Amino acid sequence: MSMINNLRAAVRPSRPSRLSLRKDGAAYDATRPAEATTAVVDCAVYRDGARVTFERTLAPHEAIRQVRRDGGFVWIGLHEPSEAEFAGIAAEFGLHPLAVEDAVHAHQRPKLERYDDTLFTVFKTIHYVEHDELTATSEVVESGEVMCFTGRDFFITVRHGGQGSLRALRHRLQDDPELLAKGPSAVLHAIADHVVDGYVAVADAVQDDIDEVETEVFSPGRKGTPRGTDAGRIYQLKREVMEFKRAVLPLVRPMQLLSERPMRLVDPDIQKYFRDVADHLARVQEQVVGFDELLNSILQANLAQASVAQNEDMRKITSWAAIIAVPTMVCGVYGMNFDYMPETHWKFGYPVVLGVTVALCLGIHRTLKRNGWL
Repeated sequence: MSMINNLRAAVRPSRPSRLSLRKDGAAYDATRPAEATTAVVDCAVYRDGARVTFERTLAPHEAIRQVRRDGGFVWIGLHEPSEAEFAGIAAEFGLHPLAVEDAVHAHQRPKLERYDDTLFTVFKTIHYVEHDELTATSEVVESGEVMCFTGRDFFITVRHGGQGSLRALRHRLQDDPELLAKGPSAVLHAIADHVVDGYVAVADAVQDDIDEVETEVFSPGRKGTPRGTDAGRIYQLKREVMEFKRAVLPLVRPMQLLSERPMRLVDPDIQKYFRDVADHLARVQEQVVGFDELLNSILQANLAQASVAQNEDMRKITSWAAIIAVPTMVCGVYGMNFDYMPETHWKFGYPVVLGVTVALCLGIHRTLKRNGWL
């Protein structure tokens, strides 16, 4: 599900003389090999909620000049840009170097920061990995990142990872011009809502996996005893939930700020919609925290069952050892080579001793079984 195959524009390099146009009108860096692709996935100008069409695809610096001359805002989408590819855009839009560094190198915690007249927001996208059977090495969730730069007349998204495509989201927004007319903050809300909706779907899928493991741990095995499950599966699922948790919990505070604190770059009407996103996120947060605690309990229960099973085995071994001790003792006594041992010359001595031995063994077996040792 790659968006790179449909490149529509290129990043403006640091020196304008290096920028050329292909025959299809898109821009590329003339200093790079012709077969090399750029990081810009889409670059579009929106005015009054509608996408403005041009005879050819505009480069980012051309798009922002159109916006500043005729109004509207520009939305630029990038996928894993390098420092060189992002340098031109950063200079054109006056992005703060710290935010640019975070956007290029990724691996950031979800956060909301303000740099002059630009909001920098980091979202972690979570994708559920389908699997036929949960194993000790199964990958349950896959994460990516979406960084958003929100300005007065521009919106820039920088995406990392193979998941989290924003193409469908862009198309849905373009079908709602009334909402898109609110400006860049409407796009920020749409992305936040899209990311959190993804969390809700993943939480439901992870819940099914946890229910499956919980059922296996507490389902009865042979003779009505819990059979347990592989502790490695539980631990792997717990690690995946921790990754999910690292995406959800740090985002709670940024969503509260966007929904409660007035900001110049966020339209008041759009701020109301952020409250709904914050509510959904709070529900997912409760679920994820509950997952972590539940998996701790399941893991402890599984380990306790393993200990109980070991104790059960030891009791059985001990019981059979006690039963075998009786004939061993009798045989040991009568195996001695003394002349004057009692009943050695009695006609019924052998069957009596054998009968007494069997009776003692049966009596011990019955007693141990009655007490639950066998």
